[in-house]
Amino acid sequence: MSAMLSKRPLNLLGFACCAGLMAYALFAQYQLELAPCPLCIFQRVAVIALGMLFLVAGLHNPGRTGSRIYVALIAIAAAAGIGVAGRHVWLQNLPPDKVPACGPGLDFMLDAFPLTEVLSTVLSGSGECAKISWSFLGLSMPAWVLITVAALGIYGIVINLRN
Repeated sequence: MSAMLSKRPLNLLGFACCAGLMAYALFAQYQLELAPCPLCIFQRVAVIALGMLFLVAGLHNPGRTGSRIYVALIAIAAAAGIGVAGRHVWLQNLPPDKVPACGPGLDFMLDAFPLTEVLSTVLSGSGECAKISWSFLGLSMPAWVLITVAALGIYGIVINLRN
């Protein structure tokens, strides 16, 4: 029983959860035809980063010092995801007259502008990011991302800090 509670399978479970989130994001994009806005894409990057950290931690099965490093990296990835998803939820809850105008697509911005300007523009949001086209139990997809990334961040911290 103690082998099932070791850090390795628990980190791999965190990876599986992130992989599941990404699988559903791709399902929503290609089967439900919900095109991701720039903030959605940044949330995906955070989920992928979190998942990769869980995978590497699971494969590495680090000792005490390594676990502390993974805790810090997982906390950073989760905080980034929470920040982007929180910004997205905030935009979705703005009054209609306060929603910013739609901007250029992410592909165009990445080709035409420096990365710092792209980040600034995407995080300021646009009208397309304020649209709610999917919800479950009254919460939009970015709200669910916020909840799950926060839960996975806490999970990753707890499992990697324990002895």
